[in-house]
Amino acid sequence: MRLDGQYRAVVDRIEDGLAVLEVEVNGDLHELVVNADCLPRVARRADAVVDVTLQDGTLRDATYDRRATRHRRRQAQTRFDRLSRRLPRDDEE
Repeated sequence: MRLDGQYRAVVDRIEDGLAVLEVEVNGDLHELVVNADCLPRVARRADAVVDVTLQDGTLRDATYDRRATRHRRRQAQTRFDRLSRRLPRDDEE
């Protein structure tokens, strides 16, 4: 499926100069691989949130969303903190 339009994407990873973006469309997750140089410099890292414009499946524009990236990072840290708390042993309740 070729994507057209504007979407929110998350940088999953960057390897060998290529950025792998996760784009959610109608509940389905799509992977988009682009040259990392096509992204704003600040967005060239895992978990950066970008608003992208795609035409016929090709990246035409990408804008970094600082607020959404910070929010995503805080949510991940909260989940990590919650999961990393030591559970009580059976004899400690």
